[in-house]
Amino acid sequence: MKHSCSTLLATASLFALFGAASVQAQQSDTSDTNEIDEIVVTGIRGSLKDALKVKRGSDQVVEAISSEDIGQLPDVTIAEALVRLPGLNGSRDRGNNSQATVRGLGPRLVLGLVNGREVATSEPDRGIRWEQYPSELVSGVDVYKSQSADLVSGGIAGTINLKTIDPLNHTGPSLTVRGGPVYYEAGDDIPDYSPFGYRGSMSFVHKFNDTLGIALGAAIQKQKNGFASLQGWDYNESDAGDIDGDGTIDYAPWGAQAEVKKLDQDRLGLMGALQFQPSDQLTLKYDVFYTEFDITEDQNQAWYQNWGNWTDQWGSYSDYADWVIEDGSVVAGTVNDTYVRNVIARYEQKNSVFLTGINGDWTGENLTANADLSYSKAKRRNIWRSVYMDNGGAIATTWDFRDEPSITSTANPADPNNQYFAGSWNDGPQHLSDEILTGKLDFSRPIDGGFLTSFDFGGRMSYRTKEFQAFSWWQDPIAGQVPSSLLSYYSMSGISAPPLLNGDFDALMEAGHGGANESLAAEDVLAGWKVKEKVFEGYVKSNIEASMGDTPVTGNVGVRLVSTQVDSYGKESLNGGDPTDVAISNNYVRVLPSLSLNFHVGEDKIVRLGLARAISRPPLDELRAGRSLNTTTEIPVGSSGNPNLKPFEANQVDLAFEWYFHDEALAAASVYYKDVKTHVGYFSEPVDIDGETYQIYRPANGDGGNIKGIELTFQTPFYFLPGVLQDFGIYSNYALVSSNIEEFAPQDNPLRVSGLAKHTATVDLWYSKDKFEARLGYKYHSPFTLIFGWDPQALQTLGAEHVLDFSSSYQITDNVGVRLQVNNLTNTPLRMYRDNQVDRMSRYDEYGRRVLLDLTVSF
Repeated sequence: MKHSCSTLLATASLFALFGAASVQAQQSDTSDTNEIDEIVVTGIRGSLKDALKVKRGSDQVVEAISSEDIGQLPDVTIAEALVRLPGLNGSRDRGNNSQATVRGLGPRLVLGLVNGREVATSEPDRGIRWEQYPSELVSGVDVYKSQSADLVSGGIAGTINLKTIDPLNHTGPSLTVRGGPVYYEAGDDIPDYSPFGYRGSMSFVHKFNDTLGIALGAAIQKQKNGFASLQGWDYNESDAGDIDGDGTIDYAPWGAQAEVKKLDQDRLGLMGALQFQPSDQLTLKYDVFYTEFDITEDQNQAWYQNWGNWTDQWGSYSDYADWVIEDGSVVAGTVNDTYVRNVIARYEQKNSVFLTGINGDWTGENLTANADLSYSKAKRRNIWRSVYMDNGGAIATTWDFRDEPSITSTANPADPNNQYFAGSWNDGPQHLSDEILTGKLDFSRPIDGGFLTSFDFGGRMSYRTKEFQAFSWWQDPIAGQVPSSLLSYYSMSGISAPPLLNGDFDALMEAGHGGANESLAAEDVLAGWKVKEKVFEGYVKSNIEASMGDTPVTGNVGVRLVSTQVDSYGKESLNGGDPTDVAISNNYVRVLPSLSLNFHVGEDKIVRLGLARAISRPPLDELRAGRSLNTTTEIPVGSSGNPNLKPFEANQVDLAFEWYFHDEALAAASVYYKDVKTHVGYFSEPVDIDGETYQIYRPANGDGGNIKGIELTFQTPFYFLPGVLQDFGIYSNYALVSSNIEEFAPQDNPLRVSGLAKHTATVDLWYSKDKFEARLGYKYHSPFTLIFGWDPQALQTLGAEHVLDFSSSYQITDNVGVRLQVNNLTNTPLRMYRDNQVDRMSRYDEYGRRVLLDLTVSF
């Protein structure tokens, strides 16, 4: 039976663990109920309790993931924890949650920080892949949804600040070691591939005395998250015709692709911190964080071509039969003349992020000061290499892009005895580097008398350089027919498609092309770019303590001034001629006022009001200066980046009510409204270049719009229920978002703004008693637009997802514990579609379940 092994394991684990809980509960009931000891909660329950402390003590609308001890966050990755917070979503990449959307706005409008510092990224824009940061090395995450003058600018959607430990504040174990195997179900059916990986971590925190402390951490991970995928190609809308003869145009896809990815993902994380407090007035901390993320992906692909209505090329309308047309699109049918190309390929990617800084806090009688200096660097190298093989003829295929997509064929396109070398395309290597140097000074002076209690001021400067290069090459084959001894074929249970061809990439590359010859790689200079960005920020802020009648009021008011200088460098080509250098500069200044008020309407009730203006700087890759121009057409045309982009800018209002009605309990509601003055997307506009007006397709500023939403949160232990039920609890949230902001494509039916899921919900049921705890977590989001991959023009829609996870742990002794996690219990696939048409399927991935079992030893 499909997936029977892990299904039985997950089911047995649930019964066994809850059975253990019941035994413990019965033992607990026999104890003397008159003896009351201090209850110390840890793990899932402890993390929720710590997060409430952060949320309640903030002046802003904040969500938190928190643990007082390093390595004790309950989720495997930071990304998995983030998407469970109210109003946050993520998309799965190779089965892992990755980038985050906040309050209906995508990763381009989310600012990512580590220890309050802007961090370099290996993505082309500014986005952070949060799964690259091991949860074992993190003590908490704060998500700021409203603004404050002293908060680094750049997060209209929100600001996510990942925090590492302060050694002198540590009260937990000195040494923690954790490790165990991970099973990836989707890899079970893949030949020449093991579905078993592992995770391991170690952390050491030591206080030499009250003035000196050190923290060291390391985490390793090997993921074997191979999976099967079915992908629909884009639709031909340039020369489509009338397939069914009803007098209207019918659009058909160019083709489709079946694929298996044999994935190896290796992650290494290192963390260190040294904290020194020579006096009560001065504290110094030096910290460093390094993470390395490597991907090796052997790919077996089959390309199904000739579906695109090419009347004067490979196919014709008469090749179609049994078609299904919905809203003018062919979404299913039979193509009698399908040309199949088999591809054995290898993709390799190496990412690294380095962040280091020194921070100093000084407290005087009438002045406190904080100074911070940091440096961050990210690098990425990636390359895709391939061996093309054709089977020498056309076959009939039947395909259906609706619901669970499928492809069937009249013949086996992966017959090892009928394959011919057709060349080798090699995309890469690509190189990306990103560096940020940042300095910051903050001061605070108390004010006596009146409702303003302090005067805060400070400044920040950052210098950032991001650079990209791209190479590629083609190799002709040196042989004809592929030796059948190098090939085999197989079928996957995860997708409905004909068999896939299998073979060793290196052996095929050697036999067909004499091996890979990277010396043939030529640089695509028009694709390369360099952007330098200098940002200078200054602010003033006053904290507020006042009263309105009997209601205490706290908060702050301030303003932040942001000056940004952009210098962009690239290459320009005119009419296909030799590229020449081009450099374009731009600058802008923005004033960002903010007001936060917290009305303490009862001992456990807070009403928060936030008014602010916020910006997000444009994606760095869209600020590129390179351009391709053509004056031989009737109207001069071209394509380019746009260094003159204005930032995303919004005026926003936040109103929240929080009721901490019991220890560890919260009922909260928040509403928000963002008036987005401008946003960024791709469209064609007239641009004057050297006295000539061109119609340029490029990223440009749109008119913006508004976004509004409501978020509800309810979490509590079931203290109001009898007996053992008091050891259960719930964490839940729901978000509703609406907006009139649209992307610029498709032109006749634009997609909603990237990141906007109308409905988002999380429900976690947990149990925590003595040494045992468990959580059953449900996550839902409705469809939303995303940018798939690194091309900002590749807008697609991620379909609605219902994902169920289970986690549990048992503390065997005070020093030894065991943990079990099963992710994606219901094996929810990823399904995307394009052009705002649900049956124009673009991607269907089945990731399977993931089972983690590890042991933790601490002293």
